[in-house]
Amino acid sequence: MASAVTTQNLTKKYGRKTALLDCTLDVPAGHVIGLVGPNGAGKSTLLQLICGLLAPTAGSLSVLGALPASGLPRIGFVAQDTPVYGGLTVADHLRFGKHLNQTWDDDLARERIERLELDPKQKAGKLSGGQRAQLALTVAIAKRPELLLLDEPVAALDPLARREFLQGLMEYVAESGATVVMSSHLVADLERVCDYLIVLVKSKVRVTGDVEELLATHHRVTGARIDPEKLGPGRAVVHARHTDVQSSLVVRSTAPIDDPAFTVDPIDLEDLVLAYMSEAAESGRNRVLEKQR
Repeated sequence: MASAVTTQNLTKKYGRKTALLDCTLDVPAGHVIGLVGPNGAGKSTLLQLICGLLAPTAGSLSVLGALPASGLPRIGFVAQDTPVYGGLTVADHLRFGKHLNQTWDDDLARERIERLELDPKQKAGKLSGGQRAQLALTVAIAKRPELLLLDEPVAALDPLARREFLQGLMEYVAESGATVVMSSHLVADLERVCDYLIVLVKSKVRVTGDVEELLATHHRVTGARIDPEKLGPGRAVVHARHTDVQSSLVVRSTAPIDDPAFTVDPIDLEDLVLAYMSEAAESGRNRVLEKQR
């Protein structure tokens, strides 16, 4: 399988602050990849490293088989808040994009603007949040990128605007075959469009893989309280909650869990993501408590 992005021990620091640590990934081409994690996890940093806006502190990075470079025509990038130029009209944005990009598809850009019913004479600063997001997406995809990076593109949009944005995105992916990496807090939206997942927590990669495979190998196991270490080989506990008499575990398993003492249920993508985020948060709190003793 071809790779869109590969990283090896990729690290980015700002002085003493570590934004991304020892990030090793092999992101397959031709997929829609969901990049998820809490605020400050390193999602924006990773996307900016991929598109060449930042240089790594350590480690290596390859994008579409080459070193990343700012302005690379094969990459489209929509930053947080879907930035557009408030003083320019919709038509100005299309002219600007055409001037800057040799691969610009003017027919695609104009067809999208017409279908979205955006007034070419309207200044971007007067558009709604959803309209600005659609304009930013239009400018990004009209350069015909092989890799499209989206940083929280729908976070500030209402449900209808989010659905319309994602629908437009998937139409482009189906037509172009482009690879998309989209960061978001909204796991329900990612579940609708993504087939590959990367979870970042506290600047580190916690889990990555094909969504169907991840869901097939993760389960919620409940039953009488048990030491997670006694579950047996091939079963890794991602997150555990215990009462005096009962345990509820999220388990990643390569072996069947057929113990009649337990109830085994599938989990959805949101449960999976929250399990890895909670595990990391609780591990961090435990380390703090140990230092205070």
